[in-house]
Amino acid sequence: MTECAQDLINFSSFDRRRIEADFQGGDVSSDGGLMLLREADRRLGLIEALDGVLLDPRNPELITHRQIDLLRQRIYGLAAGYEDLNDHDTLRNDLVWQSAVERDTALASSPTLCRLENRADRRAAWKFHEVLLEKFIASHRQAPEELVLDFDATDDRVHGNQQGRFFHGYYGDWCFLPLYVFCGEQLLASYLRPSRIDASRHTRAVLKLLVKGLRRAWPKVKIILRADSGFCRRRLLSWCERNEVGYLIGLAKNARLNALAAELQAKAQEQFKATGEKQRLFGDVQYRSGKWNCQRRVIAKAEVTEKGPNPRYVVTNLEGGAQALYDEGYCARGEMENRIKEQQLGLFADRTSCSAWWANQFRLLLSSCAYVLMETVRRIGLEGSELARAQVGTIRLKLLKIGTVIVRNTRRIRLFFASAYPYRELFSQACKRLSTA
Repeated sequence: MTECAQDLINFSSFDRRRIEADFQGGDVSSDGGLMLLREADRRLGLIEALDGVLLDPRNPELITHRQIDLLRQRIYGLAAGYEDLNDHDTLRNDLVWQSAVERDTALASSPTLCRLENRADRRAAWKFHEVLLEKFIASHRQAPEELVLDFDATDDRVHGNQQGRFFHGYYGDWCFLPLYVFCGEQLLASYLRPSRIDASRHTRAVLKLLVKGLRRAWPKVKIILRADSGFCRRRLLSWCERNEVGYLIGLAKNARLNALAAELQAKAQEQFKATGEKQRLFGDVQYRSGKWNCQRRVIAKAEVTEKGPNPRYVVTNLEGGAQALYDEGYCARGEMENRIKEQQLGLFADRTSCSAWWANQFRLLLSSCAYVLMETVRRIGLEGSELARAQVGTIRLKLLKIGTVIVRNTRRIRLFFASAYPYRELFSQACKRLSTA
């Protein structure tokens, strides 16, 4: 009897043998490492907490897919590299995915997931941020002495005529302007904003809420705000001073600052002429902007290279040497840009293509939750390993994308990972560290 070969894929022959392929391998998955994400989620209790604060208006008697299953499916999908809802129309039948989501039947289709996103509102965004803060606090076994909160804004280019889109002159495109807050590598906030605003808009309100929550848990913790010059605003500085919050914030150079630091800059220029090598000198100046109510300490960096002078300024209320505060304190904020890149490029935070505003904010938060899971895998499961500093894309490629055969019956679900998988020891170690069993 002739077999149907409509889906047969032919490759170049080898040793006089034809090489053929099709997609009828049965219960085989390319995402066996998804179970690692499930262990991280169970350890954190993240998605269970999200489900507890997100209202579900559906009739319980008519529900096929529980809300917690929809959240798991969507967040795991982003972490595993599937940003498009349409991907789930086939993934829903993958037995590894069903096992990770804890279902024995097909998962939700793309329209069902789309309805979940489009019923998001302001309350959902608020409650999700509360969960992110709670999980950050719970991740510490003891009260930290100091926390540095990094604030930064980035462009999120729109995909069409989305609600709240505006043209941004600096980025030269139609976009949103989300505000991110990180503490080290841990995410605390991802707040979607229209781009027709100042980059620091709502920073004081977000900081106030975070400080209130952190000090409720740790009354004696020292909190430091770190940000670039786009966040140097008098009301923000004054609020930090009134509430005993330290700050290290970039300050845009101007003629007055350059004049105050002229002696330091001239010294750096002389040393460069004498040696021909790059020079970096640091000092303090007392500076008061026209809108400030007092003078403040400004760290001045006088730098001269073969390309010419490159002065930089940072305003701070912290004690310590100027160079140490600049190099070890302020410049460390550059790591936050890597975290934002992980969000935007690795976890599709910029896939804000819904028409409605709150649906796009919800997508941004789902991506943020996927980041929290991946960061947990890295921080706990991969501590001290070769992937302890790896980007989420590398972790996905090496630990989530595992060829797997699944055998499932009434008593057991058995996953057979590829025998030639090169990271088997690292994967096993990460699972043991994350396991709550």
